Amino acid sequence: MVAVIKAGHSMHRIFNYNENKVKEGVAECIGAENFPLNADEMSLKIKLGYLLKRTELNENVKRNSVHISLNFDPSEAHLSKEKLMQIANVYMQKIGFGDQPYLVYQHHDAGHPHIHVVTTNIQPDGKRIDLHHLGIRKSEPARKEIEKMFSLVVADAHARREAFRLKPVDVKKVQYGRTETKRAITNVLDAVLDKYKYTSLPELNAVLKQYNIIADRGSEESRIFQGGGLVYRILDEDGKPIGVPIKASDFYNKPTLKFLEEKYSSNDTQRQPFKARVQTEIDRLFVGKTSTLDELVAQLQKKGIHIALRSSDTGLIYGITYVDHQTKCVFNGSTLGKQYSAKAIQERCSSPKPIKQNLLPNAGQKTGQSSLPAHNTNTGLSSTLHNNTNPADTIPKDNMLDALLQPEQAADYIPGQLKKKGRKKKRRKNISNNQ
Repeated sequence: MVAVIKAGHSMHRIFNYNENKVKEGVAECIGAENFPLNADEMSLKIKLGYLLKRTELNENVKRNSVHISLNFDPSEAHLSKEKLMQIANVYMQKIGFGDQPYLVYQHHDAGHPHIHVVTTNIQPDGKRIDLHHLGIRKSEPARKEIEKMFSLVVADAHARREAFRLKPVDVKKVQYGRTETKRAITNVLDAVLDKYKYTSLPELNAVLKQYNIIADRGSEESRIFQGGGLVYRILDEDGKPIGVPIKASDFYNKPTLKFLEEKYSSNDTQRQPFKARVQTEIDRLFVGKTSTLDELVAQLQKKGIHIALRSSDTGLIYGITYVDHQTKCVFNGSTLGKQYSAKAIQERCSSPKPIKQNLLPNAGQKTGQSSLPAHNTNTGLSSTLHNNTNPADTIPKDNMLDALLQPEQAADYIPGQLKKKGRKKKRRKNISNNQ
């Protein structure tokens, strides 16, 4: 079992999220604990009103709503509603929420069985339940006890990462109506918006595009852009928008442009300590050798760092963003430093040292194309080094990346040689003048 706890500012949002799932037919409210009536005897107004009355007992607490999900192994789809309620009740008791009013929803919209619990941390006397380190102090011990108590599949650290890893939206399975599109996008936004540290819309999209989603402001002339609006869309296998765009304000957590911009400053502060990891992993790949751009992409991917390249219609790479899935931090290339920008990385990938070595007999080699996500297929690149004796001939003309890098490569070779000769001539000239 895997438990995920989220604290929020709005009881309306988490309540509406679950009730909207019920309306869509992919969830059902299976229990209400510490309420005056049973779940099936209460209207939506009574359920929400009871929770809101509790939060009003302490208006100084900003994060007064708690959203918990308990996730089970796919093999445990046989768990009955009664068993799920028993598990929920034991869990809430062990984390200190046993006497709090809470609603339990069973969801059917994922590949594994899971339930959601909606509650508040405000107690009857107005005091709040401390949520700081609640996961480590109480949730983890409770999870382990419940696994033994109910003979559940044990979720160790590795299993939890693999079993519940977020997967890209399957555009082939999504029916391009509003309901299916909204559901698919919501699942991705829930896993990304509050976990990743991004400081701009392009940085956020560097993450979302890996799951076939994009946050779109429209063109500068559009009404959406001029009105400060934002829509979310699904991308097809070629990275093109498809289906019905959904306005940000239509989602339960309101991930509008204003909402995102309010996170940028705090995200920037929180990601600072993790810059060094990305810088170090990149620099390590250039020690003793020069990686091609394809090799750099592939090797960083193994370290959990995704490279998102931005290119023009002609194939010119003008931007690079690094998404560190291990630390959940996103960095534009120039943010890490000038040497990590798109231009600098391309220059480092075309360092003169390995090309000089390739001037030796039988030193020519060819690198293969990289395997990038579907939405970046137009940026797939390859580079070829030819075995020639003339440095100018080592730059192939029929390859897009090499053509782009040719000026930098030429600048690395010929000017250095000319400068050397120039200094010698200048010294001879000075000697003759002195005589």
